Amino acid sequence: MSYLLPNEFVTKMVDAGESKIYMSTRDTLIRAFMAGAILALAAVFAVSVAVATGSPLLGAVLFPVGFCMLYLMGFDLLTGVFMLTPLALLDRRAGVTVPQVLRNWGLVFLGNFAGALTVAFMMSFIFTYGYNTDGGAIAAKVAAIGESRTVGYAQYGAAGWFTIFIRGMLCNWMVSLGVVGAMVSTSVSGKVIAMWMPIMLFFFMGFEHSVVNMFLFPFSLIMGGNFSIADYFIWNEIPTALGNLVGGLAFTGLTLFSTHYKTAPKRQLANRAPLNTAEAKTA
Repeated sequence: MSYLLPNEFVTKMVDAGESKIYMSTRDTLIRAFMAGAILALAAVFAVSVAVATGSPLLGAVLFPVGFCMLYLMGFDLLTGVFMLTPLALLDRRAGVTVPQVLRNWGLVFLGNFAGALTVAFMMSFIFTYGYNTDGGAIAAKVAAIGESRTVGYAQYGAAGWFTIFIRGMLCNWMVSLGVVGAMVSTSVSGKVIAMWMPIMLFFFMGFEHSVVNMFLFPFSLIMGGNFSIADYFIWNEIPTALGNLVGGLAFTGLTLFSTHYKTAPKRQLANRAPLNTAEAKTA
């Protein structure tokens, strides 16, 4: 059978969170670097498709290919460990502490950022023929995205900051469902289908993903986007990462953990005794 029951896949979630805490620094950084790089390539692929066809929907439909690749290769995104590692802490797994969880998040952030930044420099070099041209329509599109999703939010002050935060929450609600979806099935086709749907939804809706943005905004700055590095962190990356943390943990991790792993005792119904009597008479 290729489908796991809820209590089975939630146990896998807790086990996965524990294994990431025990993973060596070298492996954590390598897997995070590759995840950031592959997701960055998927992002530029989706933007290229949208620009070439004039259809943002088609770009969103194809973007999940990157997420599926990195998950099947066993690489780690910050959005995934935000949701998984606290579950091992809540289950009081041996050696899993708050400092260890924060250490994992910090290493995965650095690895994801390094991978996404590497792809940003490589793609900018390609699009500009070694920084000798303006980069064309795709570079202009990404630069416009960077401006609208930093200074575009900043003009609304605190309301703009919380808009990014909520977009980040909604994003990782969907992305973490993709991570869990891959655990529901034991077949490759089942994993891919379960991952594809929520990832497509978040990308088309324009929700904010901290790792995708690690590519989009540095690439946008290189391509001439009219905003600063401080704008990027204050008006996008920081609220997006915080929103990703809250959305993935609260809406996916804690809900599944509390109802399928720490299931509450069943109710005692008042008519239980009469029902047993009737059953006894029938018998």
